[in-house]
Amino acid sequence: MKYYAGLDVSLKEISICVVDQDGEIAMLGSVPADAEAVAGWFRNRSLQPEKIVHESGQLSIWLQRGMAEIGLPAICIDARKAHKSLSARLNKSDAADAEGLAQLARMNWFTPIHIRSEDADRLRSLIGARERLIRLRKDLEGHIRGMLKTFGIRMTGVGQGKQRQGFRDQLAAAGEADPVLRTIADGFIAAHSTLCQATADLERAVQAKGKSHPVARRLMTIPGVGPIVSLSFVALVDDPRRFSKSSDVGAFLGLTPRRHQSGEMDWSGRVSRCGDAAMRGLLFEAASCVIRQVKRFCSLKSWALRLAARRGFRKAAVATARKIAVLMLTLWKSEADYQWIKEATA
Repeated sequence: MKYYAGLDVSLKEISICVVDQDGEIAMLGSVPADAEAVAGWFRNRSLQPEKIVHESGQLSIWLQRGMAEIGLPAICIDARKAHKSLSARLNKSDAADAEGLAQLARMNWFTPIHIRSEDADRLRSLIGARERLIRLRKDLEGHIRGMLKTFGIRMTGVGQGKQRQGFRDQLAAAGEADPVLRTIADGFIAAHSTLCQATADLERAVQAKGKSHPVARRLMTIPGVGPIVSLSFVALVDDPRRFSKSSDVGAFLGLTPRRHQSGEMDWSGRVSRCGDAAMRGLLFEAASCVIRQVKRFCSLKSWALRLAARRGFRKAAVATARKIAVLMLTLWKSEADYQWIKEATA
C-alpha cells in the first residue's frame, strides 16, 4: 500500500494527514514545528510515504531543508495555487488543509517550488539589509525635514559623506534656540550617524562581494548592471538550470504580457508583474541607465534606443529590463562575458 502525507505548517505546530493510494485517510496527528519531530512521527508509526507535501510559508524553507537532510521525500508547493483547491472545502481547519494537501500529493496535482540554497539566502539577506538601512535613513531624514518646517526651518539637501555630516550640523544648529528641539536633535543626530555608518559598512561589503563573486563579475560586464543588480539576480535565480530556456526568466520575473483566451476572446495586456518586485525594480533601473546614461554604444543600447523612439521610454525600459534578465541568464549558462561593439548598429 502506498501512502501520501500532507503537512499544514504553522509557527508552533504541524498538522499531519496520511492517505492511502485510494484516497482514504489512514492516520491523523500533530507534532511540534520541527523536521525531526515530523520524521519521528512517521518512524513511530512505521510509515514511509511516497510523497510529503507542504505549502510555501514562513517556515517552509527551513523545514524543507531539514526534511531533505533527514531523507524524507518532502516537496514544497506553491501556496497560491494550492489555495485554489483547498478553498473549495466548506470548513477550513488545519486538519482539513493537511488532508487536502495529502490528496494533492496522491493525485500529483501540484506545482513544486525551488528552495534556494543557503548561500543564495545569505546574499539576499546582505542586499536586503543594505536596502532596509537606506530606507530607514531616508525615513528619518524626511521626518526631520517635516518636523522642522513646522518651526519655519528649511534644511538643505542631503548628499554623500560630508554633506550628510552637514545635515546633522543643520539639525544641531536648529536645536540651539529651543531646549525641546535640542533634546530631539541629540537623539536624531545619534541615530542618523549610526544609520549612515551601518549603511556605508554594508555598501562596502556588497561591493567586495560583487568583485569576489565569479558569476556576478561576469554579469557586470553587461551595460547598466552593477554589483547590486548582479548579486540580486544570482541570489534570486540560484540555479540557472531551473530554466530550460533563457527566455523563461522573463515570465518568472513578471516582465512578459498577460494573456487571456476564452472562446472567441483573446487579448494580451500589460506585464504580469509576477515574481520578485524588487528584482523587477532593479532591472528597470538598469534598463533606464542603458537608455539614458551609458555613453558607450553597444547592440543592447542601440536596440533600446530604437524601441524607445517607436514606443516611448517606459515601454522600451520594460522591454530592455526583460532583455537584460535573459542576457544575464544566458551569460551565466554559457560562462561568457558580454561582447561590446565599437559603433551603434544602423
